[in-house]
Amino acid sequence: MSEAIPIYEGAIDKGLEGIVACTTAISAIQDNTLSFRGYSIEELAAKSNFEEVISLLWSGKLPNSRELASIHQELSSQMTLPGELLKVLKTLPTKNVHPMAWLRSAVSISAHWDADANDSSVEANRRKAVRLTARMGPLVCALEAIRQGREPVAPRPEKSLAWNFLYLLNSGKEPSEQMARVFDTCLLLHADHELNCSAFATRVTASSLSDLYSAVVSALGALKGPLHGGANEQVMLMLKRIANMDKAREFVKAALAAKEKVMGIGHRVYKNGDPRAAILRQLSDQLTRQIGEHHWYEISTLIDETMYKEKGLMPNVDFYSATVYYSMGIPVDLYTPVFAVSRIAGWIAHAAEQFGNNRIYRPRGKWTGPIGLKYKPINERG
Repeated sequence: MSEAIPIYEGAIDKGLEGIVACTTAISAIQDNTLSFRGYSIEELAAKSNFEEVISLLWSGKLPNSRELASIHQELSSQMTLPGELLKVLKTLPTKNVHPMAWLRSAVSISAHWDADANDSSVEANRRKAVRLTARMGPLVCALEAIRQGREPVAPRPEKSLAWNFLYLLNSGKEPSEQMARVFDTCLLLHADHELNCSAFATRVTASSLSDLYSAVVSALGALKGPLHGGANEQVMLMLKRIANMDKAREFVKAALAAKEKVMGIGHRVYKNGDPRAAILRQLSDQLTRQIGEHHWYEISTLIDETMYKEKGLMPNVDFYSATVYYSMGIPVDLYTPVFAVSRIAGWIAHAAEQFGNNRIYRPRGKWTGPIGLKYKPINERG
């Protein structure tokens, strides 16, 4: 029997926690904050916008005014979904189908109307990147329109991606400047997050030199899970089950006693709090008060503060984004697709970085099964 290739056991860790899988210059978690290309998330949230951050993630630097105008023009020119694609999308089932499953299919189908789909040149990948990013929001809004029996409306190319998402979601009703700005901040905050599950899925698929659509579909499949992008949806469903402050106290007490996971609380990397959650907490306070449903924020803070006091755990980005999205009138089951509307920017950046310095991912697994078993004829098996 040939001897197996030895595996370095020190590299084995459940969930690959702490394992460095690649080099990257896109985003980093350092000193308990998140940075995009070296700029802190706090400063970007206060001063930047989603389109500018897309440019930053893709190019490695903040755009000048000409470059920002150029990427806005590129994106706005590709927001409209092709008519033939819409016809097919209207045939996809929407009942008893999770919106992320629908979106995963819609993105995959979109490749059939992209002349660059099988061209992996840098230029073609840039064009595909723009189409995928520009159309992710309109695809989500098309789903909402189709399942409500409405005709999807056309985007307004002079407006931002954030403004257009709210406009399309609400059948052509113009959002307020405040709501458009808040949603733009949400998109910016979620745009990338180092080597998270969906970013890693993107890179693994890209490392085989598969096409960009396949890499993004892989990412969507990873994001769908309740331990990744699906957590924000689960947070709002949890809050709705709790409903009031008295039940909130009972819920936290029971969860602690049973040692159950509370969705949106705790993070694998941040040990002193997710900086994005701190920004979203302020927005949640502001918006829930504005719509006259501040109890959602109060329940959230009770859970937040009790979990920190009792377990030392703090909220992640999903926890307060749930009540922010709720306050904006976004259907709960669209929270994870909204995550994709933002995170597409980071996925594209990771795919491009992988393509630029590629080696196919091929990790090893530590064998824990039996060795040297002998085959027996079926009549000799017990």
